[in-house]
Amino acid sequence: MLLLGIDVGTSSIKVSVVDAATQQTLASAQYPETEREIISLQQGWAEQSPERWWNDVKCAIQKLHQQGKYNKSDIGAIGISYQMHGLVLLDKENKVLRNSIIWCDSRAVPYGEKALEELGKEKCLSELLNSPGNFTAAKLAWVKEHEPSLFEKIDKIMLPGDFIAQRLTGQSTTTPSALSEGIFWNFKTHALSEAVMQYFGFDNHIIPEIKNVFAEHGQLCPSVADELSLEPGIPVSYKAGDQPNNALSLNVLEPGEVAATAGTSGVIYGISDQLTYDLESRINSFAHVNYTDTLNRIGVLLCINGTGILNRWVKNLVGNLSYPDMNEMAASVKPGSNGLFVLPFGNGAERMLNNKIIGTHFYHIDLNKHTQAHVIRAAQEGIAFSFRYGLDIMRSNGMTPSVIRASRANMFLSPVFTEAFVNATNIPVELYDCDGSVGAAIGAGIGVGYFKNTAEAFKNQQVLQVIQPTQTALYNDLYQDWKALLMQRLQTEAEK
Repeated sequence: MLLLGIDVGTSSIKVSVVDAATQQTLASAQYPETEREIISLQQGWAEQSPERWWNDVKCAIQKLHQQGKYNKSDIGAIGISYQMHGLVLLDKENKVLRNSIIWCDSRAVPYGEKALEELGKEKCLSELLNSPGNFTAAKLAWVKEHEPSLFEKIDKIMLPGDFIAQRLTGQSTTTPSALSEGIFWNFKTHALSEAVMQYFGFDNHIIPEIKNVFAEHGQLCPSVADELSLEPGIPVSYKAGDQPNNALSLNVLEPGEVAATAGTSGVIYGISDQLTYDLESRINSFAHVNYTDTLNRIGVLLCINGTGILNRWVKNLVGNLSYPDMNEMAASVKPGSNGLFVLPFGNGAERMLNNKIIGTHFYHIDLNKHTQAHVIRAAQEGIAFSFRYGLDIMRSNGMTPSVIRASRANMFLSPVFTEAFVNATNIPVELYDCDGSVGAAIGAGIGVGYFKNTAEAFKNQQVLQVIQPTQTALYNDLYQDWKALLMQRLQTEAEK
């Protein structure tokens, strides 16, 4: 059997076909080749078109077929990974009502803060494991207040992966994991949170049918199968947000195991068997892919919005350089970037900074000594230091990883970033050859029952490289200097 994985990212769609018998990737494709834009109509807003996602998914699958590396009729299951927290709205005819308000949009912060105050902090944290914050439920509350005529037309709300599955199958479903990332899930009752629904004035009928992550979420419609040159009836047997899926792809499923990723955003994601939460909701707790009513598997997530997006901004700034060229230039500069520091927080409200928007800042630029190489390295070091800042919050909440697993992709392709990450955090990193679309394909194999268990699904996975900390004292000193600048900036923002 072959497995098709679809990864709905912020920048592009990635698809892969995996041979279930060997867990080997036969082919992968990305569409579009250039990074998809984020629509920002006002400061702090971030939207994308769900129909554009769907078109990109179709283009990516057709591009995958063109490689001719597999028999399309052998594909037996489909899995989906998707950017978390986005809000998709459909009417009764399954038409999209507006652009999706995506994960890094900040407009809903006041709605979440008010809900936390009025529902009560203890109730929210003990039942939802989070403040309603800037998540999907609060985004929907913004729509209700500012676009009331549109709100009245809503038949179903969806996370991005739910929407792609609906377009593939014609059926609307969601999962406890998806609802938890939207702050709709009550972990005490293992059900939709009636308190959240009643507080915001949402009708339960707008929530799709709830199924487990590993379950049949519909079968490929004949018309869509014909358009995609696939067999009709293929089950969509797995759906998960990108960070739970990244953890799955790295076989991070049991308490104490930790994964990291550094794409558009940066994430550390650890597994707990406790209903754990941060009193300030700077880190967040969601239902992991293997969470059930009887098995607590909670994904504890640290998210940094301004990660790969800063590296891309620097790439555009310095001109016609590839990412490998940038990494080589950064490596030509010594750690510390000759005194240049960067705070990488220019992509919306940062949860680990208590939902503050402080922007990206460059400090101590010397026009006589700082070059493009210094700017590139300082940006990558600033991203690594933001991981250390967030990891210290996780440590204060009982998450103390001894090793972190990551895919050899995105920022972890940079030796400079990886060196700064392991030395600033003082934690070794294991790198693996996997990505979101491959993880989604493996998830589909688990969901359809091809694999007896997750151990069988990952029996052929091997670590590519282990990077050990070697300069912790140096990087700790640099981090303390960086942190002092961050504290100054937060104080300045508080005084405004």
